[in-house]
Amino acid sequence: MTAVTSAPAATAAPGRLRAAFQQRWVRFALRRAGRLLVSLWVIVTAAFLIIHLIPGDPVRAAMGLTASPAVVEARREALGLNLPLWEQYLRFWQGLFTGDLGTSITNRLPVWDTIARRLPATLALALPAFAVALLLAIPIGVGMAVLTRHGRHRRAELAFVGASTVLGTIPDFVYGFMLVALFGVTLRWLPVAGRTSPAHYVLPVLALSIGSIAVLSRIVRVEVLGVLRTDYVRTARAKRLPAWRVYLRHALPNAVTATLTLGGMLLAGLVAGTVLVENVFNWPGLGTTIVTAITANDYPVAQGCLLVYGVIVLVVNTLVDLILALLDPRSTVSEG
Repeated sequence: MTAVTSAPAATAAPGRLRAAFQQRWVRFALRRAGRLLVSLWVIVTAAFLIIHLIPGDPVRAAMGLTASPAVVEARREALGLNLPLWEQYLRFWQGLFTGDLGTSITNRLPVWDTIARRLPATLALALPAFAVALLLAIPIGVGMAVLTRHGRHRRAELAFVGASTVLGTIPDFVYGFMLVALFGVTLRWLPVAGRTSPAHYVLPVLALSIGSIAVLSRIVRVEVLGVLRTDYVRTARAKRLPAWRVYLRHALPNAVTATLTLGGMLLAGLVAGTVLVENVFNWPGLGTTIVTAITANDYPVAQGCLLVYGVIVLVVNTLVDLILALLDPRSTVSEG
């Protein structure tokens, strides 16, 4: 009798667990969506206010000192810059909902056209840097974990930790200047400006990825060391499995969770980090565009670029959180 009644309960248990996880994940996704909306509001408001805090008259700067006051005032009225700040803010939101980010003050082109023309260049720089960081950081981290496990090779561990700490704290644009000075000016091996050939990608991609490789490889090493101490890895070793299979089939996949989380933040940081690196290498992306727009007090272009950067960072981080929740249900429990 006991066996008959326990069988349905045993088969129903996985279904209840699956339903509970689905409900928990949906609640987690809704919370993340709510945070995303609040963060978007903060970014839009910050982009609007920060640009307006920059001193100077953007219309006068764009039209020059020789333009008559009447012409300048007419242009300000056409752009809505003579309206109260709160009304400009409402108009800015209205433009976002209608897909209109305004018109550039300096060249009178739609802001969306400028962003659509420059954004691919920024992504073409950030995505290869992200790929290089992952392809190098993961094997370096795994290799250092295997080399220094159980306290072995203490000097190698200290050298790795020290070097990765120093390399991870240097800003990307500093790497850019160093690479330009070494490979562009001194050795003259690689071009240092423009985007006309594959060789132009080498130095800016390196400048963006060096610090990320240092940080990510340290995280991978720590995670792999933790996994190597677990019971299932000890069991795999007790079965006399080949070392490569223990590391690649058992240790590495279980260390992916933290790597994925940091990798998402890394990608968002690389996109934002292109602002200064692009200006070092005269890269025709959003980074150079936003600096030029801020210098010229071109409010609509600067606001649009800041908004695109902020949205990319938020969306990437949100997607990483959702993917991580699917791969590791425990991440939803901690916020439940």
